[in-house]
Amino acid sequence: MKRFTLSAKVMISRMPMLNSRAEKRLAMPSFAAKKVNEIFKRFAEANPAPQTELQYRNHFELLIAVILSAQATDKSVNKATPALFEAAPTPKAMRDLGETGLIEYIKSIGLYRSKAKHIIQACEMLVTLHHSVVPSTREALEALPGVGRKTANVVLNTAFGEATVAVDTHIFRVANRTGLAKGKTPNAVETGLIKVIPKAYLRDAHHWLVLHGRYVCTAKKPQCPTCLINDCCEYNKKTADDGLHRLEDLSTST
Repeated sequence: MKRFTLSAKVMISRMPMLNSRAEKRLAMPSFAAKKVNEIFKRFAEANPAPQTELQYRNHFELLIAVILSAQATDKSVNKATPALFEAAPTPKAMRDLGETGLIEYIKSIGLYRSKAKHIIQACEMLVTLHHSVVPSTREALEALPGVGRKTANVVLNTAFGEATVAVDTHIFRVANRTGLAKGKTPNAVETGLIKVIPKAYLRDAHHWLVLHGRYVCTAKKPQCPTCLINDCCEYNKKTADDGLHRLEDLSTST
């Protein structure tokens, strides 16, 4: 009984401290949410209608371009696809090229042999299972050879308007540097981003983050001095300190 009484007293004595800590934990998400909202508000003001830099005219061309862009630059894909899409504008026409014929159009792109194999197989499935129409569900897309979660996310977002985030190297870097969603794997970062990004911005978030990583938050020399979210970023190795302290205003504003 004495031990029980003593433990109860100790617990009661600590209640104000526990309540205080709980209040701090409850306050933190509010501030974090305000910061995240500010980041995407600035992205939206700077680029109200972000688009992929891959060149395409329809859902089929988008799918092929995204498959080709894996571990390759959009620029290299855009150089190869105009001639390819002219020669093979439909799944059947591309399938009929065969791997050897397709390689002639995409051999300037990295991993072109494996990509050619996957694309021919994917085109066969599009013809036989989907009436040459790109499916609009994740399950059906990921069943296509050469289409993983990231590729499916890009197609679902860009072609069908779904609020998905395809975590490539750019988004992975930006999410971890800024503190938006830290994670050791693309899936972990994707899950974190989906949780924190306001719904109003989720549809375009993928494009904003890709472009930011490609042109501002670059791998070797990030352009921190001219970054529009410099003061919202938690990266501790910024290339320069511009002296901005707007986050303090965010934390105290009502």
